[in-house]
Amino acid sequence: MDLDNPAKRRRGRQLEEAILDAGWQQLLDAGYAGFTIDAVAERAGTSRSVLYRRWPDRDALLRATLKHGLNQGRRDPEDTGSLRGDMLAALRQANSTRSTVAPLLSVFMGAYYAESGRTFADVRADAFGEVAGRSVDIILERGIIRGEADPARLTARVRTVAMDLFRHDLLMTAAALPDEDLVAIVDEVFLPLVRPAGETGFA
Repeated sequence: MDLDNPAKRRRGRQLEEAILDAGWQQLLDAGYAGFTIDAVAERAGTSRSVLYRRWPDRDALLRATLKHGLNQGRRDPEDTGSLRGDMLAALRQANSTRSTVAPLLSVFMGAYYAESGRTFADVRADAFGEVAGRSVDIILERGIIRGEADPARLTARVRTVAMDLFRHDLLMTAAALPDEDLVAIVDEVFLPLVRPAGETGFA
């Protein structure tokens, strides 16, 4: 699509969204090495000057593209009626949507991390900002209300352990995890850490 064609011209936020969509697809298809101003402009059907009016350089465009792409499809976690069900649903959702992104953030972005000195944690912080971890917070608050989670046991490390393990395995394998691995994260690690002392069983 030619975004600069007067008959089809897009402006403002609509144009920016189209460029970021193109940038995200370029990243997924070609990785960091293939993510250039020229390549994104061509894919978006616009000119380099249009991109440079919004982002001063490749790095700024890359950061905006990562934030745009990584936030696609985000929604509040499903309420299944139990802490175990909620966390499993969240992990399964992440597994289905993030497995295609894992190769990008691990293998294809290696050169970016080396050149910039930034890390995956930095990329995640840029992308999600204050909403990072919000889904787990919602799940745990529900669990506290139901009496399934003990707030006294919810240290910063315990709160993030399930997603941390999931992200670790996803980045190591660059592929979706088998469902039994998700169940093991919840049943063998997460629930024993967050349940009130002495409580057992999988509701």
